[in-house]
Amino acid sequence: MKTSPVYFTDMRATLAESQPAKLKRLIHTAGLGSLDFEKKFVAIKIHFGEPGNMAFLRPQWARVIVDYVKARGGLPFLTDCNTLYAGKRKHALEHLDVARAHGFTPEAVGCHVLIADGLKGTDEVLVPLNGQYIKEAKIGRALWDADMIISLNHFKGHSETGFGGAIKNLGMGGGSRAGKMEMHAAGKPSVDAKHCRGCGACARGCGLDAIDMIKGKAVIDHARCAGCGRCLALCNFDAIPPLWDESHEILCRKMAEYTLAIVKDRPQFHVSLAIDISPDCDCFGSNDAPILPDVGMFASFDCVAIDRAAADLCNAAPVFSNSALPKSAKGDHFTCLHPTTFWREQISYGEKIGLGNANYELITI
Repeated sequence: MKTSPVYFTDMRATLAESQPAKLKRLIHTAGLGSLDFEKKFVAIKIHFGEPGNMAFLRPQWARVIVDYVKARGGLPFLTDCNTLYAGKRKHALEHLDVARAHGFTPEAVGCHVLIADGLKGTDEVLVPLNGQYIKEAKIGRALWDADMIISLNHFKGHSETGFGGAIKNLGMGGGSRAGKMEMHAAGKPSVDAKHCRGCGACARGCGLDAIDMIKGKAVIDHARCAGCGRCLALCNFDAIPPLWDESHEILCRKMAEYTLAIVKDRPQFHVSLAIDISPDCDCFGSNDAPILPDVGMFASFDCVAIDRAAADLCNAAPVFSNSALPKSAKGDHFTCLHPTTFWREQISYGEKIGLGNANYELITI
């Protein structure tokens, strides 16, 4: 049976080797140094955390990978795309403010920080895919323009996908605002007239002329609308609310297809840190107490294998008392935490479409 190697180490540290030094040893042992970085633009995809959230990965973790890439002649940058929801990271100016406030400055991380889909989340590349659900993925331009992709993700729970790991970090995180809409939505957007200012930005930007201005308000004609979601990104006044009506199962599949669009035919490497394992995504403006003890660090060239390995070790871990996860939870912590989700669909469908291998060999260092 074919297996993909996943390298793992726990969070124990000594005076002779700190946790960041241990991460460096992990990624080197996993083979990151075998890639040719010379003069290559290297996108390090990370989540900068929503204001109020304290569970996101600290910038010191990113600095380890940045320094490793730069030492080998690469040109790294940290990046993420704007959010679909109307939080503090829906456009690049606020997104960069948040990144800076959370310590992701060029001085701290050793490289530039770029918002991959630009000022309003409309700077995207349409990537042909012809998947079962996604025919043309909408990927943040800076992420697509990179020569190589490194995913640095915080492994934790998620209310719609069960957990968030390497696949979610790239697939959902790498989609532009319209791409995120495509993954989350089964229907088509509508305008909330109470918030519409009548500026016409959405109508001017619609490629199908599906938006009319009627009595000073935008109105979307669903007969002409393709449901692409670009209008949502174009509106400065949150008058076109995002849709969250896709089934959790299909959301996982769409997310895997988006991940495939991002990594296909490009060098890729994945790092997952299963620490501060919160019950929900770092997109939340707060984080609950960890549901599990810190499990450790994972590294692999295979995003499906690394997600499966991290899920398995998390599910084998004891449950923290006084957390969102019941003490009685056994065997499948993420489904117990979010019963309507289908985290296994990320794994099985990802393997089906050639994203990676669900069978892994865990190599502990």
